[in-house]
Amino acid sequence: MMPTDASREPRLWYLVPAAGVGSRMQADRPKQYLELSPGGCVLEATLATLKRALPEAGLCLVLGADDGYFSPSMVPWQDWLRADGGSERADSVLAGLDCLSRHAHDDDLVLVHDVARPCVREADIHALVATARRSADGAILAAPASDTMKRAAPAGDSRPHGDGDGDEELAPSIAHTESRVGLWHAFTPQAFPLGLLRRALREALGENPALITDEASALEACGRAPVLVAAARDNLKITHPEDLAMARLLLAAREALPDSPRTSA
Repeated sequence: MMPTDASREPRLWYLVPAAGVGSRMQADRPKQYLELSPGGCVLEATLATLKRALPEAGLCLVLGADDGYFSPSMVPWQDWLRADGGSERADSVLAGLDCLSRHAHDDDLVLVHDVARPCVREADIHALVATARRSADGAILAAPASDTMKRAAPAGDSRPHGDGDGDEELAPSIAHTESRVGLWHAFTPQAFPLGLLRRALREALGENPALITDEASALEACGRAPVLVAAARDNLKITHPEDLAMARLLLAAREALPDSPRTSA
């Protein structure tokens, strides 16, 4: 990794893991290559938004080694870095960080963003960068939980439901209601100094990889406390087929109403 130089301004980098197959979409191709707008796929829309928000930032794109759907024409950067992804998202992020370490400095700020979140707002990215630059532990976009949260009972306590003809399915029953006080939905981007995130993720994956569900969880495992930056709730992640339709509607509405207010509370 390149050493830190106190005389230079830390550079901004995007790291976009895009090596997943998105099996829950039940589609004929990975979800990042599904059409989101006429002539454009999810990956293209996500990268275009990131580029508009921070045109000065560099890009490291993590792709499957045998990705047959990708084309360099989808990337709106002239110069960018490519890394081969791993078996899990965290492995892909670490591969991207290892790639960046050969081109960036320890104190450069890395924004890790899910390729399946094309609806992130540029203003929220700006707010994230401003907060992360002031925080030694980095920062993430998030929104306070507003729905009532139910804890499901253990699988053995599931109860049958159906029409009584013997074809009943087991459905989870409610164990109790969780308090939503202090609960937040974690989004991306999540922003951290390159050296800090790389060390934390490598250490956390070596100790208990099952606990690492996002970059912030790796920092938490090391005793760090990233800052929560309130963001618009429409920063949805395309995971299920209905999410793709919702993302199309959101982006179309923004084009029609570019000054529409954000909803972060």
